[in-house]
Amino acid sequence: MIKFFLMVNKQGQTRLSRYYEHIEIHKRTMLEAEVIKHCLSRSKDQCSFIEYKDFKLVYRQYAALFVVVGINETENEMAVYELIHNFVEVLDKYFSRVRKREYRAEDAVKQRCSFSAYSLGQHCIYSNYYLVN
Repeated sequence: MIKFFLMVNKQGQTRLSRYYEHIEIHKRTMLEAEVIKHCLSRSKDQCSFIEYKDFKLVYRQYAALFVVVGINETENEMAVYELIHNFVEVLDKYFSRVRKREYRAEDAVKQRCSFSAYSLGQHCIYSNYYLVN
């Protein structure tokens, strides 16, 4: 199951976050800082799957954008990895050149709606780019 979804820039600023389990605000901030630090410190040659505390992190980098998904140990990492890519493709089509530009605050609602089309609760329901687009 998906625990959380983060979009982060290279400076470590969270641009979009969605949590599927209740986490207090101050704990979210600490969790995001630790997760971002782990992902930003890795080289491109390293695996995009990280075991972290009691869950796994699956992340993917697109130019100045990192997309990080926290999942439990039973979730398929490759399926989530492809989910990230499909989601970024939809955003790229919707916003044009999303991989190369910074996110603005007004884009957050549209991004959240786009991700909601992919997931139902904590489960991925669509991974087909053409169905969501």
